[in-house]
Order: sequence, then C-alpha cells, then structure tokens
Amino acid sequence: MIARPVLGVIACNRTVGTESAQAVMDRYIRAAMAYANVAALIVPSLPDLMSAAEVVPRLDGILLTGSPSNVATRRYNQDGGEGPFDDARDEIALSMVARMIDAQKPVFGICRGFQEINVALGGTLRRDTSASDDLIRHHAPDDVSFDAMFSHRHPVEIVAGGLLEAAYSKASLNVNSVHYQGIGQLGEGLSVEARAPDGLIEAYSARPNGAPLLAVQWHPEWGTENDPDSQTYFHLLGKALRGEL
Repeated sequence: MIARPVLGVIACNRTVGTESAQAVMDRYIRAAMAYANVAALIVPSLPDLMSAAEVVPRLDGILLTGSPSNVATRRYNQDGGEGPFDDARDEIALSMVARMIDAQKPVFGICRGFQEINVALGGTLRRDTSASDDLIRHHAPDDVSFDAMFSHRHPVEIVAGGLLEAAYSKASLNVNSVHYQGIGQLGEGLSVEARAPDGLIEAYSARPNGAPLLAVQWHPEWGTENDPDSQTYFHLLGKALRGEL
C-alpha cells in the first residue's frame, strides 16, 4: 500500500462550553481527505508552544481554512477593523505560509485562508464586501439561517490562461459567497485566477520558490459531495501534494 500525502489543516482558537479548544470544521477535513485523497493532521494555532518550523518538515502541504474570525488589521499595516480576531491563528498561519514556501511545499487557502496568504505575501484586505456601493453583496443578510448563508451565490469569471481555466475548461463558475472581507491590494507574485462581477478578486495562484499555491474566496468544502466544481478544487490539492501540479 502506497502511503498517501499528509495535509496539514490549520485550526482556530474557539470556545467550546467554558473551555478553549483547537477546532476546525469537519467539512474542510472530510472534503480534503475524500477528494484530494490525502491523510490529514490538524495544525494547532498555539504559537506560544509550537513554531511553524517544527511542523513543516512533517507535512506535504497545508490547507488554511475559513473561520468566523478576521485577520487582524495590524498584520497588513492598517488600523481599526471589526472582530472577532484570532491573533494566535494569524501568527501560525502567516508563518506557515512563509515556511511552506521556503520548503517548496503546496499552500492552499479557502476564505480566511485566501486572505491570510495574501497578507503573508504583502497584500492588504478591504472590509466592506457586504455593504459597499461599488461591490455586489458578498454575504447574505445577517438574519438568515446558517444553510441559507451558504446558499448566497454569484458567478465568478475565470481568467484566461490560468490554472483554473485549465482545470475547469469553462469561462465562469457559480460559487457561494460568505465573506465580509476581501482582497484590497494583491500580494506580491500572485496571479489572479477569477473575479466577481464587480471586479473583486475571488481566486489567485502562484509558484513562489517553486511552491504550488492556490486559494479561493468561496467555500468549495460546503456541499462538496453534490458539486463537481468544488470537487475539482480538492483534486487540484491532491495533485499538488503529489508533485503533479
């Protein structure tokens, strides 16, 4: 039996009952393991007890997931911003991006992870994607149910000649949209892979230091079993961890 690649999946600091916990939603891990065909290990966001340098040699790739928390504005040299924040996750995520790139290993991101990678590479975020005159609404109204929140969708236009066009062989996708923040300034070396109708960047790729990097603003882990387009994202993840991307 050939051993499968090992994917690190970052955890958030959450409160369960009255206790602190390292947590990641099952849907991220299950989608990655099923459709990328990988084994997975949860990477705790505890920078006071662990460094990225200790973990990276043990992994074949990293997936930075979505989260209820936002990247702290000081991480991209801005002030203000609305929480919740998770400074410990910021520290581990941004250092994991740098260390994985140094090690020439794949870095994939979803939603918050998409934003983290951009910040790690010198980019900025905008924090008005649900209430801006120049953007479509990128998040459902706050009073809808959890399932209805993920039913909020819009098209994205795939950029010609990119990694996603080669994978999907079509000009656009219809994706879910569950984010209050988005890309402001694109990080160094990143190439746009898809845009929303208002021009907001929805996906990017790169190969810094030879490390395959792909991130999307939407949530391909939601309802993956019923969505071939979402399965394709995780197929790309599996190829990257096997050196085929």
